[in-house]
Amino acid sequence: MTLQRIDWRREAPRLLRDYALLVPGAVLVGGSFAWFFLAHAIAPGGVTGIAEVLSDVTGISVGLLSFLINLPLFLVGFHRVGWRFALRSFIAMTILSASIDLLPMRDPTGDMLLASLFGGALMGVGLGMVVRAGATTGGTDMAAGVLHKLIPFLSTPVILLGIDGLVILAAALRFGAQAGFYALLACFISTKAMDRIIKGFNTALQFTVITQHEDEIMRRILFEMDRGCTRIKAAGAYSGHSVGMLMCVVPRMEAARLKKIVSEADPAAFMTVCDVNEVLGEGFSAEGR
Repeated sequence: MTLQRIDWRREAPRLLRDYALLVPGAVLVGGSFAWFFLAHAIAPGGVTGIAEVLSDVTGISVGLLSFLINLPLFLVGFHRVGWRFALRSFIAMTILSASIDLLPMRDPTGDMLLASLFGGALMGVGLGMVVRAGATTGGTDMAAGVLHKLIPFLSTPVILLGIDGLVILAAALRFGAQAGFYALLACFISTKAMDRIIKGFNTALQFTVITQHEDEIMRRILFEMDRGCTRIKAAGAYSGHSVGMLMCVVPRMEAARLKKIVSEADPAAFMTVCDVNEVLGEGFSAEGR
């Protein structure tokens, strides 16, 4: 798609929403280093972790080194991801690098363990916001993609994990084993926080019900719970007889009510319940459409 073909009237609200996530998200990632990691020599992987180790050797600021390391990685890998993703990622990377150097250095915890926990959480939230905006803050994932082409028998996530592992190992050799262990903890916390932000907090449960009383159950779901459900044509694999199958997604707080409806209508019903990380559509969030 060329710039001339973009429908700016339609794209403008989405762009505003994306950059409202991208800019503060990149600042939060920078803040995790300025306010938590740098004071305790915690380098939780990635290009910024490499920059932190090299900064201790060269005396050059972490933000500037991070930018300089990322630049060739973007130049090599930008053609793989398209100009939109590359542009947003470059902006996020620039804001991150500037935030690390320009935000005032703080040590609010005064403790290495607390710094790794809160710094990891803050970094994960920031990274999750940037990813939801359709960007990334660093070039290690691009580097992993390029390396995957050279060694295709290794998947991109495995290569990325290996890169982060080497960075943490280098940090442990430079700053000590304790710093390396805390870097691993920060990396773990960051991954969990980022995963939650990317998946969203609009969690629900998906019920699949196989029953001979699908009409009654469906009626009660529609009129008593004011929820929709989907009837699916199904047949028993052994008997070959047609069976009623319903699929319904409800918020967690309504799960007990749905279980009660199914058990009252058909105590012999077969029911499975699965976690749903995010739900989009009528009755739920419309975000992301």
